[in-house]
Amino acid sequence: MPETLLPVLAAEETLWSEDERLAFWDAAARRLSWSEDWHTIHSSTGVDAEARRGPELRWFEGGKLNAAYNCVDRHVEAGRGDKVALHFEGEPGDRTTVTYQDLQDRVSRAANALLALGVGKGDRVVIYLPVLVETVVITLACARIGAVHSLVFGGFSAEALRFRVEDTGAKLLVTTDGQFRRGEAVPVKDNADAAVSGENSIEHVLVLRRTGNEIAWTEGRDVWWHETVDTASKEHSPEAFDAETPLFIMYTSGTTGQPKGLVHTTGGYLTQASWSHEFLFSHPDPAQRENDVHWCTADLAWVTAHTYEIYGPLSNGVTQVIYEGVPNAPHPGRHFEIIARYGVTSYYTAPTLVRSLMGWFPEGVPADYDLSSIRLAGTVGEAVNPEAWRWLRSQVGRDTEAGIPMVDTWWQSETGSTILSPRQGDTEFKPGCGTRALPGVTVDIVDEQGAGVEPNVQGNIVLTKTGPAMARTVWGNPERYYTSYWEKYAEQGWFLAGDGARFDADGDIWILGRTDDVINISGHRLSTIEIESALVTHPAVVEAGVCPTKDAKTGHAATAFVVPFDKSVVGTDLSGEALARQQALTTELRNHVATQIGPIAKPREIVFVPDVPKTRSGKIMRRLLTQLFEGSALGDTTSLQNEPCIADIKEICER
Repeated sequence: MPETLLPVLAAEETLWSEDERLAFWDAAARRLSWSEDWHTIHSSTGVDAEARRGPELRWFEGGKLNAAYNCVDRHVEAGRGDKVALHFEGEPGDRTTVTYQDLQDRVSRAANALLALGVGKGDRVVIYLPVLVETVVITLACARIGAVHSLVFGGFSAEALRFRVEDTGAKLLVTTDGQFRRGEAVPVKDNADAAVSGENSIEHVLVLRRTGNEIAWTEGRDVWWHETVDTASKEHSPEAFDAETPLFIMYTSGTTGQPKGLVHTTGGYLTQASWSHEFLFSHPDPAQRENDVHWCTADLAWVTAHTYEIYGPLSNGVTQVIYEGVPNAPHPGRHFEIIARYGVTSYYTAPTLVRSLMGWFPEGVPADYDLSSIRLAGTVGEAVNPEAWRWLRSQVGRDTEAGIPMVDTWWQSETGSTILSPRQGDTEFKPGCGTRALPGVTVDIVDEQGAGVEPNVQGNIVLTKTGPAMARTVWGNPERYYTSYWEKYAEQGWFLAGDGARFDADGDIWILGRTDDVINISGHRLSTIEIESALVTHPAVVEAGVCPTKDAKTGHAATAFVVPFDKSVVGTDLSGEALARQQALTTELRNHVATQIGPIAKPREIVFVPDVPKTRSGKIMRRLLTQLFEGSALGDTTSLQNEPCIADIKEICER
């Protein structure tokens, strides 16, 4: 950590004055390379309820920088071009190691190719690719020339892609012939073609050859990566842009309406992404950081990957791993093989993956996997169940006698960077607890009227002071930015995160899930995550999703969708021994929750299913479970990573 930050961090952050907070962010920004200094650290125009407008946030006004230069060129110029930037592993087993010098050459070629295709500053580029080196390259190339990128998960449908292409007004779509998924070469280009078949602003489709699949081709519009990017010049000088220049648009689903395109800008976002990555994941001893190998397992289209797989680690000159495939192909130990192969030191993943690993390895991770390089682990996406937390710490961190540090991060696409997390140096870790805010931001838990709540009382978590990575608006819909996040506490100027939370007796914060997932049973407000956590402590349960459903007597009932180890109890057409096992397990699980939490929390219904719907960030889509159980119209499903499970659950619920 630079010496300029040490005096600021020495004080208790919650007691900082506004001048001290801004001095902290000023020092954090100076870790980066700027071509021009800023004249104002931070200013804002407050929330305007009458105009239905959120705040206008500005950071590092007058400053100019280039995000790609900070992630690549400056490390090469510092003599670190031979350092490994990326260890890539494809699902079929192909491997590529990319140094920072290699990355600079590739990004420069891609930047020149973009310019040749008529893409320039402010133009939008939609990137529909799996986790590949080229995905990182084209993302940084957009940043290098000032184009605004929007990454889309390669498994999303044509309709989901079409919406993002049309909403952004993108000039270029970048895609591939196919991707490897569960041992198969899955077509991708057909979805891309369908997505750009309507009214849009697409001029070219840039196609990467990955699988060798036969694809349809539109002459004049479609261009090959190897003919356009790989042949371009590697000489390119990056331009510096104003700090508030848009960097990317990140789409996130809401409970109603179409996905929201959150706009993040360059200087503030990169500052907070870079500083928080170093604070959370880098070795506490700067002299040891050359040995860091970071692995964030998120798909590159997710905001977690933007912050802790692209911009954060690369701005800090870190070596990291990126992996194309699913964690259980060709076998469930694939992640542990990768950790051992590359000497991963920090492993950052989603609770849903941890729960899957628990299911695949009920006896623990086999001893023949060398996990000794792991120094810390982290979770992201939603509050981690304590049982999964303990498993990750004891199994992946088994070679550290005192237990590895666990950074259970809480943040959102909107905040752009971690807000709550334990710190590496903490002497005590609470399983599943977000603990407290990171330096430079402040949070509170309040009731509907904005008054602070007492310990162990659920309220709404709000950001009372946001960081520089905060999204500036919703693309093309500033009023939705106001109504989604700022309207409820407009008078105070607080950001409403949409999650319920509580303080414990120590003042630490526990995230309780989305406020629209709260179950109100006869006046008792219960967290879905608390009930799910109780269920997954049972040895018969792999995963559980709990949702509120209507009950004429109690208002709400808790309905649990359970993924069991014993798949023979899944379904409704059961008889004989299977039916008896299902009924016995149902009774056992209901009683288990009653024992763990109390009789009021006992699920009224337990539905055994093969999977529960999850977003790419690992969040269980509980509102979809409610809609499926009650037979009502389904909301947006475009952000799901496992959309096929919807049909299975629907059939089970209907029967």
